[in-house]
Amino acid sequence: MTAVRGTTVDIPTQDGIADAYLAHPDDTDRHPAVLFYMDAFGLRPHLRGMADRLAAAGYTVLVPNVFYRHGRAPVVELPDFLDPTARSAVFEHIAPMAQELTPERAVRDAGAYLDWLASCAQATDGPMGLTGYCLGAGLALRTAGAHPGRVAAAAGFHGAFLATEAPDSPHTVARQITAELYFGHADQDQSLPPEQIERLDKALNEAGVRHRTEVYAGAQHGFTQADTSAYNAEAAERHWEALLDLLGRTL
Repeated sequence: MTAVRGTTVDIPTQDGIADAYLAHPDDTDRHPAVLFYMDAFGLRPHLRGMADRLAAAGYTVLVPNVFYRHGRAPVVELPDFLDPTARSAVFEHIAPMAQELTPERAVRDAGAYLDWLASCAQATDGPMGLTGYCLGAGLALRTAGAHPGRVAAAAGFHGAFLATEAPDSPHTVARQITAELYFGHADQDQSLPPEQIERLDKALNEAGVRHRTEVYAGAQHGFTQADTSAYNAEAAERHWEALLDLLGRTL
């Protein structure tokens, strides 16, 4: 295994300072940059572990606390393991913060994250990769649309509300995207029912976006998150294979 170095960094934004986790191979080389968007439960040990695994594959990975306007991570205190009972209680605190992260704020923040990565001594020059989980999949989609010249690839896993009927739904940015996309959906996910998957694929097809969509059978929303009851080891490993394949071909 490649040795990895992880540190906490601060990223200036138009609205304050976003704390973030930076992981990269523990060497003096520069590596392709990946912006990693957290799930709704936030920046925590499990996500740092995921970033470390991605960094061990040869990438410089930045995981921002997208709820930084409400404090540094952990913004909400979490139990070591999120079962359905704990999940409901935690979401009472998280839901208002997610609603306040408007598309305008998300895109503004994305520019700051990409600027920071572009100046990072451990990152190579050129287009970057994105990956996102839960609400982070929508953030990745919006970022790819808002910053097409800076993003070569974007992936989203168990994404939530990616293609609603709202006028500012994430899928409406499809025509601005130049990156190659991959989506790994859960087939047991109330936050992304089949009609939204179809709407997302239709928008991407009509816009001519290179993409691949897969629905993981037997997977629940959150299947990559080992500190929750939704974790599915087989689906999580499939996600790693797909993500590393996408990044390896495009960065």
